[in-house]
Amino acid sequence: MDLSVRQTIIAAILIFFLGKYINRRVKFLQNYNIPEPVTGGILASLFFWLLHALFAVDVTFHMGTRDILLLTFFTTIGLSARFKTLKEGGISLVILLVAAVTYLFIQNLTGVTIAKVMGVDGIIGLLSGSISLSGGHGTAIAWAQKLAGKYQLQNAAEIGVACATFGLVLGGLIGGPIAHFLIKRHQLQPVDESGQLTVGFSYNEELPKIDVEAILASILLIALAVGLAIQLKPLILSTGIDLPDFVICLFAGIILTNTAPYIFPRLAWPAGSAAMALIADLSLGLFLTMSLMSLQLWSLLGLAGPIVAILVAQTTLIVLFSIFVVFRLLGRNYDAAVIVSGYAGLAMGATPTAIANMTAVTERFGPAPKAFIVVPLVGAFFIDIANAGIIEIFLRWLR
Repeated sequence: MDLSVRQTIIAAILIFFLGKYINRRVKFLQNYNIPEPVTGGILASLFFWLLHALFAVDVTFHMGTRDILLLTFFTTIGLSARFKTLKEGGISLVILLVAAVTYLFIQNLTGVTIAKVMGVDGIIGLLSGSISLSGGHGTAIAWAQKLAGKYQLQNAAEIGVACATFGLVLGGLIGGPIAHFLIKRHQLQPVDESGQLTVGFSYNEELPKIDVEAILASILLIALAVGLAIQLKPLILSTGIDLPDFVICLFAGIILTNTAPYIFPRLAWPAGSAAMALIADLSLGLFLTMSLMSLQLWSLLGLAGPIVAILVAQTTLIVLFSIFVVFRLLGRNYDAAVIVSGYAGLAMGATPTAIANMTAVTERFGPAPKAFIVVPLVGAFFIDIANAGIIEIFLRWLR
């Protein structure tokens, strides 16, 4: 059963509402900040698994809209990033980057060690490490081609995608509870409790009034930023650096929001407004819902015992590393707790999962604008570069 663009959007919205409905009625999910798209998306993927198992019906979705939503979301994040905030978050950015790069080595050592102890190829352990977890689906698929050809691991793609899928789900499940534990244990409060959220709105606040003019101004600004990103891409490629499109959109938004208001000081700048936060929330929610509802969970049934053991170990390790290392290095404050919730999602899944975790936490406990700059920059840019070099180091060691 192939769903059209229209049908895919309808399904995603209904599934998102399902997650929201369940979260508001299941106190555990709300208390531990499980993102609504994760709740709805996982339930939907389980439903589609039943259709596959009982009636041999496979549902496929049109995912082009999902990619547009991803670009839109990261553009809004860039447009909300003032250099003042970046400057304030500078030390946190450096600390998180060092910790994240260090953890890439730990993640791979864990996977390779468990694989060898259980008598399977160390390359499988590497696939279950930073390639699929910190790297995500795109990195797993890209490296699988090389591993299948050069290292004769014929099912590399299946293993990589399966691990990335598990990581995406687990990353969305553990981030909120980690932040909840840290905030409650240390009685943490946001620096500016009355400040505007970067993405979405608080569960407890009265929704701000948003008019058509504010929405149109935000859409215009997003379109201009994406246009700037299109112009920047060839320039960046000419330097030999191949960045994902959403990273370029993030940078374009940062450039635009830190230049145009000074060139046109009388212009009412919509970046950081309630309208922009609404668009960011909508884009992220639908993107994550589409990603999770389209998971083919039955493809994971063939995972061998060692892969499951590695993933259990990786999940346990990131929880301990986030709480006892990253949180303490970042200063053990509220911003650190929010960043840690995002980092846990990033290290196990992907940057959008990290943002969803932080969104759920800030909607409940209050704003943390620095986290929404630090985590995406580390996850979307620096980690990909470091990960590629570290993977090569491990491949040379294993062979």
